[in-house]
Order: sequence, then structure tokens, then C-alpha cells
Amino acid sequence: MVEDLVVTLAALGSAGVVYLAMAARVIKQYERGVLFRLGRVTGEVRSPGLNLIIPFVDRLPKVNMQIVTLPIPAQEGITRDNVTVRVDAVVYFRVVDATSALVKVEDYKFAVSQMAQTSLRSIIGKSDLDDLLSNREKLNQGLELMIDSPAVGWGIQVDRVEIKDVSLPDTMKRSMARQAEADRERRARIINADAELQASKKLAEAAQQMSGTPAALQLRLLQTVMAVAAEKNSTLVLPIPVELLHFLERGAQPSLTEKPERPEKPEKEEQDREPAAHTDGGPHPG
Repeated sequence: MVEDLVVTLAALGSAGVVYLAMAARVIKQYERGVLFRLGRVTGEVRSPGLNLIIPFVDRLPKVNMQIVTLPIPAQEGITRDNVTVRVDAVVYFRVVDATSALVKVEDYKFAVSQMAQTSLRSIIGKSDLDDLLSNREKLNQGLELMIDSPAVGWGIQVDRVEIKDVSLPDTMKRSMARQAEADRERRARIINADAELQASKKLAEAAQQMSGTPAALQLRLLQTVMAVAAEKNSTLVLPIPVELLHFLERGAQPSLTEKPERPEKPEKEEQDREPAAHTDGGPHPG
């Protein structure tokens, strides 16, 4: 009798241990449990810790409440200014309502991924290439709004969306490189022209200052000769003032104020002389 009682107690203890093993569920701190009893959501969301369920009757799936980093595969599209690009991004989201994430959508991660890819292609078609390259913050906000709008009904909150990379065709890269090079060359020419303008103004002021003192021009000429001679060259370049050339040119030309003397012409002999008259008053015979 005692032996049967011990065996019975041992069997009940073993059954109780097996039941507890089958009924016990441990939920981690970053998880929440949703209890389905005979297929229906029952009670509130189970908190972290040890939870007991009815074996073969209840089901307790767990939902991760951590922030999920979901990469969006590169999407190829045509921008508003007809440029083909490939853009990839990343989405940071988390579950805020475990019940809605399990009941209202079959696979919330796959749903968010597809929604993100569709929204990214839509953003590419609505944006210009310059916006994709330089105005990403605004595009990120628009993309986050497009993904977050349907995800709110699934119990999901989108924290952040970032465009990672924009891939351009090789021809477009070369065109942009040529454009940047041309722009830099334009700015370099403008800077050089500005420098020439400033230098010309200073030279004009110096020339005006030297015009009042001719000795200053001679001193400047001697300074130039000394600067050239300091290089120890075998050839010495001696600049000649332009005023000296003008002076020599004026000296070689005849003065315009003096009129050349005309040669005196010899007196013209009378070609037609009157014929000598005869004594009788008639003409002289030839």
C-alpha cells in the first residue's frame, strides 16, 4: 500500500514537472508575448518574465520590440530630369503594438521592406539628380513619411530612413567631372582677370606718379638693369623708354611748320617778238 502511494506520488510529481515544462514560457526583457487561446487573442500583452499557458490550448508567440535595421535593396529608376540612377537606403523601425504587428499583417518585416522599396522608387521618380546628391535630408524625411503612413496601422513606428548611396552611370560621372573642371577653370580665369585689373590700376597710378618726375623713370630703369644683372646672365636686356623712340622719330621727320623753298625759275625769254617794221611801214620779209 505504501509502495503504491509512493509510486502514485512520483507519477503525479513527474506529470506536474512535465506540465510545468510545457506550460512555462520565459519572455525576455526586449520581447512581448501575445496569448492566443484557441485561435483568439486573450488578455493583455504578456510582460517579460515567467508566464504560464495551458498546453495544447494556448499559443504564446513573442514579438521583438527592439529597433530593427532593415536595408533596402538598391532600386534603379529614372529621375525627373531623365537620369538613370541606382539608390539604396536603410530603414530603422520598431514595433510599438505587438498585437497589431501579429494580427493585422502577416509578416511585418517583409511588409515594411516592400513598402520601403516602393516608396524609394517613387522618390527617385519625383526628384532631380541634384536633389538626390545634395538635398538628401529632405528626401529622407519624405521617404520616412511615405513608409510610416501605412506602417502606423500595423503597430510599427518608423524611427529613421537614410539614403546610403546613389550610383550614377559612368557617362554621367564623366560629364559631371567635366562640368566641375570647367567651373573651376572659369573661377580661375575670373580670379586672374581680377588680379590683372588690380595690377593695371596700380601700374596706372605708378605711371601717373612718375610722369611728374622724369628722374623717377630713370631710377626705375636703373633698378631694372640691376635686377637683370644680378642673375649673372651672359645676355643683358636693356629696356629703352618709349619716349626716347618717339623723340628720335620726331627728329627724323621734317618739320611740318617749315615750308620748302621753291627754286627760282629763269626769266622766260620772249618767244613772240614783234617783227621789225620796214621803212615803208610794211612787215619785214622773212
